[in-house]
Amino acid sequence: MIVFDAIAVPAETHQTPVNADRALALAARTFEIEARALLALAARQGDGFVRAVQAMLSCQGRVVVMGMGKSGHVGRKVAATLASTGTPAFFVHPAEASHGDLGMVKDGDVVLAISNSGESDELAAILSPLKRMQVTLVAVTGQPLSTLAQHADMVLSCAVDEEACPLNLAPTASTTAQMALGDALAVALLDARGFREADFARSHPGGSLGRRLLLHVRDLMRSGDALPTVPPSAHLHVLLREMTGKGLGFAAVVAADGKPLGIFTDGDLRRLIERGADLQSLSAEQVMHRGPRLVRADALAVVAAEVMEQHRVTSVLVIDNQGALVGALNSNDLMRAKVI
Repeated sequence: MIVFDAIAVPAETHQTPVNADRALALAARTFEIEARALLALAARQGDGFVRAVQAMLSCQGRVVVMGMGKSGHVGRKVAATLASTGTPAFFVHPAEASHGDLGMVKDGDVVLAISNSGESDELAAILSPLKRMQVTLVAVTGQPLSTLAQHADMVLSCAVDEEACPLNLAPTASTTAQMALGDALAVALLDARGFREADFARSHPGGSLGRRLLLHVRDLMRSGDALPTVPPSAHLHVLLREMTGKGLGFAAVVAADGKPLGIFTDGDLRRLIERGADLQSLSAEQVMHRGPRLVRADALAVVAAEVMEQHRVTSVLVIDNQGALVGALNSNDLMRAKVI
């Protein structure tokens, strides 16, 4: 006799349709509660916040961020924000710290510990070892009398009156407050360091912000033999040959001292033909467009993009500090470099 194992067949599931009005009402309530929590956060800060900023600013080591659960997820983001804005920082999981990762913390570091309750078992287990080290402990907690707060050198309050969760259980407003407090620390620190756009670009070389803030016109411009130029006395057919041969859709008309006098483009040629001009008798000086758009070679590439957009042109000429022509740039060059 063959015996077949019973196979459990799941009961048919029925999805309850979403009540649109209730969903939107809960969303609005969430935004309202979290907005109130953030507004109240400013009044909770004082000397402890200032001392924490000073400790991180003068830190000779790194800022080590710790947190469990949702606070841990916030901590990772806070560490990343600090690191990208000039404050060396990284995240260490408190549970892993008890099993060897505490060795990543060195004398002179600042430990930023995040816990809404301040009673996380994993954090509590390493508070005494941390106190024996030469580190500064900054607590971000909603409970000023908690175990974490009592061990900390500075306490930053992330307390909220209520969570956005209808059950008042799931970390919602409290994690938003933690995130905002971390951002506030990062902003205060970057301002104190004099952190500027160029510094930000150096820590973001692979992204669009890095390209916009690091690439200069000289990095992208056409120069040397690739630059289409003619003297003002050149006949139009010479100008056209130069423009066509270099494939930029224009040619620069350059004086004997190397300074650009004008530019002639494909569009200018079309307009000449439409007017029925005698192309055989014209010189570059007669057909050029005077006052070409110029950018400096040491300008950011994004500046060239702004000049093109503002004046509705697709090409600019590049000059050096003395005003001599050294290159040319068109919108295709900027698009290839992902500046625009």
